[in-house]
Amino acid sequence: MWLKRLAPECTRAIQHEPEWIGVADPHMFSAMRPRGSNAVDQNRSSYPLSSDSSAQYITAYIALGSNMGARLEFLRSARTELEHRGVTILASSAVYCTEPVGGPPQQDNYYNAVLQVRVTCSPVELLRLCQDVEHRAGRERLQHWGPRTLDLDILLYADKTINTSELQVPHPRMCERRFVLEPLANLAPQLVHPVAGKRVAELLQLLPESPRVCKVADTW
Repeated sequence: MWLKRLAPECTRAIQHEPEWIGVADPHMFSAMRPRGSNAVDQNRSSYPLSSDSSAQYITAYIALGSNMGARLEFLRSARTELEHRGVTILASSAVYCTEPVGGPPQQDNYYNAVLQVRVTCSPVELLRLCQDVEHRAGRERLQHWGPRTLDLDILLYADKTINTSELQVPHPRMCERRFVLEPLANLAPQLVHPVAGKRVAELLQLLPESPRVCKVADTW
């Protein structure tokens, strides 16, 4: 059943991604920057991240997801926007398509990917930056696990464990989600989960076959 539902998207060429639908324009990120410049908009409060040459570099992993409008374009725009805010993109996973997990019925399928990034900011600063990028992509939190133009989740922040009301790292449900572990394993299969103590490839093998995911783009 899952193959029947996902097959059309797995076989469709990525350049045929439909035009965006709804009120959120995936090109809004670039429209906010001065034309002909990579300068950062100074009206963005404390985001972009400040630069400190003496700060310690941290490797983190961020999951991206979208199931509204031009999903691939939302992922691309989010990656570009993170770079313009001072986040160094070290690597990008392939893009995968998956059926929605939880939430209201009749949602469109998701496009998911994972970024390996380098930052000098704190985990909370990174969280707020991600939330700001979501907001600028038209993200509205109307339903729990409801459809969204863009979803950014911090999966890992070095080998740190964080448990506050605002942020939990490692992401508390990442080990249960094939749509997270599949792209993460595409990037770093030997990466060890700091709490589970297992490699990402091992965690992926422990998951049930359903819901399945399919790769739709190696590069984007």
